[in-house]
Amino acid sequence: MAILFSDPFDTLQQFQQALDAFRASPWLGSGPSAGGASPPLNVFRKGDDIVVIAEVPGIRRSDLQVQVKGNTIRISGSKSIEYGQAASLHRRERRAGQFDRAITVPVELDAEGVKAECRDGILALYLPRAERDKPKTITVG
Repeated sequence: MAILFSDPFDTLQQFQQALDAFRASPWLGSGPSAGGASPPLNVFRKGDDIVVIAEVPGIRRSDLQVQVKGNTIRISGSKSIEYGQAASLHRRERRAGQFDRAITVPVELDAEGVKAECRDGILALYLPRAERDKPKTITVG
């Protein structure tokens, strides 16, 4: 009976490929929050409407942009961190930079009726469903 051993170089190459894929993933990217390149968000339905809640700590309202078209919502902005001229950086864990995120929802939105609030680092978007997208009830006579 012969015992076969796997090629150690093949195993090492597979391990190197896994490390390369991990380093190339967006999970390690910088962004305005610890979650990655874009602020973390929740999207849910409330009745016929869509609500988006995004974490945007340290981002000024004037640095946020929200666009709505059809069934797509785009949230973009930037976060800057200033240390002053005499500062010597010892550790940098807070993220800064630009982000741009687009999400698609399963209903068409009424861009004219969108409401946005930003308070305590939380951005809330209230997105009404377009009337033409709502199902129509038909009475059978």
